[in-house]
Amino acid sequence: MRSTLRALLGASYTATVIVLSACAADAPTAASGIKATDVALARAGYDQPGMHRQYGTPVKLGNGMARTYVVLDGKAGQSAVELGIALDEGALDNLPNEGTEHSLLLQLPAQSPAPYQFAELDWNPFGHDPAGVYDTPHFDFHFYAISKAEWSSIDPSDPNYAANASNVPTGAYVPPFYITPGPPAVVAVPHMGVHWVDVRSPELQNLLGNPAAYLPFTKTFIYGSWAGRYTFYEPMVTRAYLLSKPSDVVTPISTPQLYPLAGSYPTAYRVTFDAQAKEYRVALTALVSRP
Repeated sequence: MRSTLRALLGASYTATVIVLSACAADAPTAASGIKATDVALARAGYDQPGMHRQYGTPVKLGNGMARTYVVLDGKAGQSAVELGIALDEGALDNLPNEGTEHSLLLQLPAQSPAPYQFAELDWNPFGHDPAGVYDTPHFDFHFYAISKAEWSSIDPSDPNYAANASNVPTGAYVPPFYITPGPPAVVAVPHMGVHWVDVRSPELQNLLGNPAAYLPFTKTFIYGSWAGRYTFYEPMVTRAYLLSKPSDVVTPISTPQLYPLAGSYPTAYRVTFDAQAKEYRVALTALVSRP
């Protein structure tokens, strides 16, 4: 996410953040549009008969490999229930320990659902700003709903760059509690877009004046927008949290009422370690079809 949060407490944006932070302490833990039973089914269901995991082409990472995957429900016409990235055990070892960000573009499996077109895995050996929040080694798992050509065109040399950044989703297209952490044209990231953060996220609470609710960053969920619509969906997870080998952590996310494109959209994200397959998985899960 690099400099996306640089303006989080900038003078021009502080008022907006402080107003929204008042919602954070009393925010419901359940996300909009998802029931606890839905998450439970997502957790238990993917090992049941009829479920099938299809992998994409592996790419070398560290001492291992990274690859995308999709879980399909054979009892529901091969509909997708989860879209993720799997890292084998060796992938977390011998990672680059210099520079700011190391990126891999990953091909999605053939039966991946709309609107997703490719994935990007970013390794941040020193994290990124703001200090004391995301400045710890972590991975960004981007799932893009735009083409690689559109992704590549998100470039500051484009005369429409600031206009496309400032053209943000509004109204019912915006998930509750999500904001841009600064003026969109200022915080836009080349070849990504504008990142949106949930003001209820525990790792942000010190910055938002709510230290009693603060917890160090381990995992979070980001929305990304460009040219008027959400274009990527991003779990962000620390290397340390993955190395703890969580057995199966499914976290509901806030979801919008409306979507710009028909397709399958997440109502939660998953972080898990499969001891039998010896791989870490981070995914968009509990996918639901939206017109």
